[in-house]
Amino acid sequence: MRHILTILGMAASSFAFAQSADSSAAYYQKGTDAKKERRFLVASQHFNKSLEFNPANIDARRDLGSAYLEMRRYPESIIAYGEVIKKLPEDTASISNLALLYFYTRKWDQAIIYGKKMLDRKIGSNANYILGKSFYESEDYGQAFTYLQAAGKDDPNNAEIPYAIGRGYTEMSNYKAGAPFFEKAVQLDTTKPRWVYECALNFAAIPDDRNAVKYYLLAADRGYRQDNDYYENLSISYQGLGQMDKCIELLQKVLAKKPADLELLNTLADIHYKIGKYQEAMDYWDKMLEYDKKNAKALYMIGMCYQKKGDKAKGAQLCDQAIAMDPSLARLKQQKN
Repeated sequence: MRHILTILGMAASSFAFAQSADSSAAYYQKGTDAKKERRFLVASQHFNKSLEFNPANIDARRDLGSAYLEMRRYPESIIAYGEVIKKLPEDTASISNLALLYFYTRKWDQAIIYGKKMLDRKIGSNANYILGKSFYESEDYGQAFTYLQAAGKDDPNNAEIPYAIGRGYTEMSNYKAGAPFFEKAVQLDTTKPRWVYECALNFAAIPDDRNAVKYYLLAADRGYRQDNDYYENLSISYQGLGQMDKCIELLQKVLAKKPADLELLNTLADIHYKIGKYQEAMDYWDKMLEYDKKNAKALYMIGMCYQKKGDKAKGAQLCDQAIAMDPSLARLKQQKN
C-alpha cells in the first residue's frame, strides 16, 4: 500500500510539473504575441505569470526585461536582465541592454562596465558612445575623448558626440580646442539653439569676438531666448569688436528692465567715457549716486568728466572730495599724473 501511494505521489508530482511547464509556456506565448503587437503592459503581465509557473524560464525573463525597457520602466528592466545575467553571463541581449539601462539611469560606473563588455564581445554599434558619454559624465575627459572619437567614426552624424567633446574642452578651460567641436555640433543638429549659444560663449572666452557675435545672432535666429544675459553677453562681444553703438544699444535695453543695476550703470558710464561722450557718462554716474550716495568711485569719475569737458577746477574739487571719502582712489590721481 505504501509503495502504491509513493508511486501515486510521484505521478501527481510529475503531472503538476508538466502542468506548470505547460502553463509557463502558454503565458510566455501570450506575452510574445502581445509584445509583437506592442502591447507591452499586457506582455509584461503575461511574462510575469509565466515566471510564476516556471521561474527558470530565461526567455520569459529576458522578454520581460525588454517589455519593461519599452515602457521606460528602467529599474524593473534592470532587475529582469540582471536575473538573466546571473544564469547566462554571456547573454548578448542582456549585456547590451544593461549597458543602455545603466546609461539611461545615469549609473555611469555600471554603464562603463557593461559598455566595455559590449566592446570586448563586439556587441552592437553604440558601445563607444555609451562609454564616451559615461566617462564624460564621470568627468574623466581623457577617457571620454578616446571613446567619443571612436564613436564619431561609428556614427559621424551623431551631433551629441562633438558637442560632448566641445563641452569637455570647455570644462578644462581649453576654449580654442573646443571651438571646432561646438561648430560641428551645431552644423549637424540645427534644432538646439542652446548649443549655438554655448558655441558663442566658447568663442567669447577665447576671445574671438567676431565668431562670438556670429553665433549669438545665429542662436537668436534658431529661437534662443533673448533675455538680459543674452543681451549683456552679446554687448561684450560688440564692445570687443569696437562696435560701441551696438554695445550701448543692447545695454540700454537691459537697463530699461533693470534701472537700479549699479554694475550696468557703471558699465554704460565707462563706455561713454572711453568714447569721449562725457556728458552721457556723467549722467550714468549721477544715476549711480542717486542709488548709492557714498559711491566715491562714481563721484571721482564725474570729477574726471568735468575736467575732460574743460571745467578743471570743479572737476578737481569733486575728485578730491571722492578721495576724502575713499583714500584708495588717490592711486587714480597718481596714475593720471
